[in-house]
Amino acid sequence: MCNDKENLNFIDRLVKIDLEEGVCKEIHTRFPPEPNGYLHIGSAYAINISYSLAKKYNGKFNLRFDDTNPQKEDIEFVESIKDDMKWLGFDYEDRLFYGSDYGNEIYEYAIYLIKKGKAYVCDLSSDEIREFRGTLTTKGKNSPYRERTIEENLDLFYKMKKGCFKEGERVLRAKIDMESPNMNMRDPVIYRISYTPHYKTKDQWCIYPMYDYAHPIQDYTEGISHSLCSAEFKDHRPLYEWVINELDLEKNKPRQIEFGRMNLSGVVTSKRYLKALVANKTVDGWDDPRLPTIKGLRRRGYTRESIINFLGEIGVSKSESVVDVAMLEHSLRQDLKGKAPSIMAVLDPIKVVVTNLQDDYIEYLDGDNNSENEEMGKRKIPFTKNLYIEREDFSENPPKKYNRLILNGEVRLKHGYFIKCNEVIKNENGIITELRCTYDPETKSGTGFTKRKVKGTIHWVSQEHGTPCDIRIFNSLFTEVPSSDNLFEVLNPNSIEIKNNAFVESAALDLGYEGRFQFIRHGYFIKDFKLSNDDKLVFNKIVALKSSYKGN
Repeated sequence: MCNDKENLNFIDRLVKIDLEEGVCKEIHTRFPPEPNGYLHIGSAYAINISYSLAKKYNGKFNLRFDDTNPQKEDIEFVESIKDDMKWLGFDYEDRLFYGSDYGNEIYEYAIYLIKKGKAYVCDLSSDEIREFRGTLTTKGKNSPYRERTIEENLDLFYKMKKGCFKEGERVLRAKIDMESPNMNMRDPVIYRISYTPHYKTKDQWCIYPMYDYAHPIQDYTEGISHSLCSAEFKDHRPLYEWVINELDLEKNKPRQIEFGRMNLSGVVTSKRYLKALVANKTVDGWDDPRLPTIKGLRRRGYTRESIINFLGEIGVSKSESVVDVAMLEHSLRQDLKGKAPSIMAVLDPIKVVVTNLQDDYIEYLDGDNNSENEEMGKRKIPFTKNLYIEREDFSENPPKKYNRLILNGEVRLKHGYFIKCNEVIKNENGIITELRCTYDPETKSGTGFTKRKVKGTIHWVSQEHGTPCDIRIFNSLFTEVPSSDNLFEVLNPNSIEIKNNAFVESAALDLGYEGRFQFIRHGYFIKDFKLSNDDKLVFNKIVALKSSYKGN
């Protein structure tokens, strides 16, 4: 039980009162995804609210697939959702359910409503139903089929179940109030005909319940105490309660509570938009690192801990909110900084020849794997005659306060020695292809013998012992917030940058926190296990090293 001094969100307070007043004996929540797409960061936010509440009060949590629309659902999405739930740590134990498994119960409840005079078979088309429903400012009109007898409705509904009618020819509607100010209560459709084979039940059914009708029944059947959902379902709550009440389900009624959606700044989580991008092959599948899907975030390099910590920090609101994406990135940095080993990587290489070394010279230098975590130890870094440094770390015409390598100037090689540039080699196009330098053997890093100082330290990789790789850097997928009319017109042509000639320390082959590294000065990166092969490594940039986010 919660202490009164705890900082409770509004759902917590309502649940606490329900427990104290004996409205329910146990907290039992659920997450009911429709398997028509992949989970995204907004999904994780919703799951975390229900899951955390159940765990806080030593209750139960169910995963139930809302799979009563065979035209949009697929086993691929089911398996993906289960995998992401497991990865995120949302343990539903043995409580995995499918709405399609309740077909007989939901059908029998529909018969009950018909016999009670609370449901009828309607022959109006979908366009006619929409016309008869009215608007927010005009009342609806009763269907001409609303007063069919119970016997006629039972006969027609049975024939719907037997497949005697075409799709859209007839529907079953709840008989409520066509003049209700709530559009959802104007005789909503609760069953429709569909001959599309279901991914799980195949051709067992040709009629399927609508979500607003089936959902409260499923909640009641599973013993759900609190049905938590986004605020868009607030106007659906009267229908939720109508179904429970009209079915005379008196004991242990589930309670619907709505919370505001969580949006990330500059991030699109609309499942409709995401499906369109995937179907059009604009992105590399549902796990494209530019997408906010859990699969995309995982491939991008996000950790479970960073996501869960982020969700815990933002809290729960009654209204829709927009959270700065920098807060999510900050959570990721905080998690990675003590876990990911630091190695050197050169993204845009320029060759350096250390002329006062023998061709076969090799010396192994010591480097900390993580300066913030001594337990991660050290590694050996091969120092050889031929090296690569970043092209931007050399300038022939340096601007003011430029502290990197210049002609006749010195810098320190990270973990190594001072080098001095003595000569610049260019090709016929005037492009620098090589720097010829000398090193000072008296300036080895960590020895304490250096008698002079240099202003700059640069990273590097041995040419002979470095590993070639591709580096992928991601930017926003859109140039502005898209709409259904301009989704493909506002795509950012520079949403991905690829560095094809990069090199990393050979440590990248056998170090790494689940493939993650800090590339010194560049940011955090992860090996792309989908694209990497024996011929070349591919790394995705996870996040930059610094952010403007200051926290609370």
